Amino acid sequence: MFATLALLMVLAFGFAPMPGTANGSDDLIYGYECQSGMCRKVELSEQNFAKAISLPVCRLLCGSSIGTLWPKPTGPVRLEPFMRHVDLKSIDIEVPGTDKKNSVWQAAEQRWMDQLHGKIPNIKNYKSGGFPLHISISTVDDGVPGRLTLDTDESYTLNIGLENDRVLATVSAGNFFGARHALETLNQLIVYDDIRRELQVTANASITDAPVYKWRGLLLDTSRNFYSVKSIKRTLDGMAMVKLNTFHWHITDSHSFPFEVSKRPELHKLGAYSPSKVYTQLDVAEIVEYGRVRGIRVMPEFDSPAHVGEGWQHKNMTACFNAQPWNAYCVEPPCGQLDPTVNDMYNVLEDIFTDMFKLFHPDVFHMGGDEVSVACWNSSAPIRNWMLQQGWSLNEADFMRLWGYYQEKALKCVDVAAGGAQTPIVLWTSTLTGEPYIDQYLNPQRYIIQIWTKGMDKVVKKILKRGYRIIVSNYDALYFDCGGPGWVSDGNNWCSPYIGWQKVYDNALEKIAGDYMHHVLGAEAAIWSEQIDEYTLDSRFWPRASALAQRLWSNPSESWRQAEARLLLHRERLVENGLGAESMQPQWCLQNENECPVDAYAH
Repeated sequence: MFATLALLMVLAFGFAPMPGTANGSDDLIYGYECQSGMCRKVELSEQNFAKAISLPVCRLLCGSSIGTLWPKPTGPVRLEPFMRHVDLKSIDIEVPGTDKKNSVWQAAEQRWMDQLHGKIPNIKNYKSGGFPLHISISTVDDGVPGRLTLDTDESYTLNIGLENDRVLATVSAGNFFGARHALETLNQLIVYDDIRRELQVTANASITDAPVYKWRGLLLDTSRNFYSVKSIKRTLDGMAMVKLNTFHWHITDSHSFPFEVSKRPELHKLGAYSPSKVYTQLDVAEIVEYGRVRGIRVMPEFDSPAHVGEGWQHKNMTACFNAQPWNAYCVEPPCGQLDPTVNDMYNVLEDIFTDMFKLFHPDVFHMGGDEVSVACWNSSAPIRNWMLQQGWSLNEADFMRLWGYYQEKALKCVDVAAGGAQTPIVLWTSTLTGEPYIDQYLNPQRYIIQIWTKGMDKVVKKILKRGYRIIVSNYDALYFDCGGPGWVSDGNNWCSPYIGWQKVYDNALEKIAGDYMHHVLGAEAAIWSEQIDEYTLDSRFWPRASALAQRLWSNPSESWRQAEARLLLHRERLVENGLGAESMQPQWCLQNENECPVDAYAH
């Protein structure tokens, strides 16, 4: 294969450069040759220079049938070992039937071109010329961008060839979202050759692709520590690169209320850490649209009835706010829960939900339901008295009845905010989602349950067998904040140790759901921000979120070991695109394929 590859490379570029012509004073010392399906680093000389290729080209065409694509496509892939020089100044994208002034398509095209420019380390040394590249996109819906929903078809086909002395890339998809994924794949098939100092594209290719799971997400908690709009956008950029499609925004909690509610400005004025640490309505709208351009739904979560506190002062609508000792009332400080017996509290909820639906246009809405404390409600004399007046007792079942009462009334507020639509609701696993309360208070036709317990917890199957759809966020594989010092005590944080990308990759959902896979929408990795902020965000998400992306898009049968070499190069792409992704190995391992694993030469 390599002899053919080397010949085709020379034919494609029309010359065989000599040592010393590559980068002027920054002459390259090393190149790569494909040997037995591995990219081997070689010192450049007059004897081997014509055959030597750059590492990105070698990795793209040597060994693997899918090259360096991430995530792995699910359908047939054909990549011929032939590259063509692309003229960066002669690239155009055509979307027939769509107004070229459409803002979503314009933004998607600009982002795509920015990614190409980002591949070039030094534009002064870049070699101009090459083949024009024409990208023709055809969609069933005429390319008009809509809204991503659980029913959106994200499949696509991509074909690359030569027509009329230009490289032609044709994309077919059902809609904007599938076409956008195709552009992401095409971008990965264009690499910078640092030997010839030019952009090259796989000359002949065909790919058919579609995701295995509908729900492929990341959760970010912006209450415990605030994140700038810029850092959130950077996360969305990384998600788009690996075709993750859901940004779960845990926007408020008991620690802070940084979300601007138009009719209730006191919530963010009292609840934000500072006036500069507020997400205005313009900020939110900007982030939502930024995500849509990148094929991502931005789903808000308003966690309640627990996990509320700051911002709710002076309303007499909460219980146990900042109560001490906190560990008697909640799992971490500050404590706080809504008081379900205060009728005016539901008017506040309706105002919050109304703004969230106006800004996010959610096809799915998250109502939280995490870690509700019986002890907190039981500490409130007004709540106890109200329950006794109803003829209830003060046992666990009665407090679950109180929670069910709250959930029913809060859901009506959601429905009003949604204009009467029956939007699917997500809740976290909790006491309410356990037996017998789940049957009493939660309709499986309306509620989706997000699993945060261990993957092998028996409660998962009990939920699934009742017909509930689930989103998997098992903390033993998908809580990316695990691993670090304790922050309310000594030792390590509660879910230590740190979770490596290998465990994320091998977290197969069929092992968790068994015979109920038809009820699994997908999964999310979570960052709870007690000990993380925007300065450590990138290295916590990446490249582990990429490992999750491949699991959810492709559901590969092979283990992490077979994906490691591709992920190493993919991590370089993340950095190339401005993400501070955590280093996986010494760079020597990237440059010397298969030389670092301890079992590489085991027999």
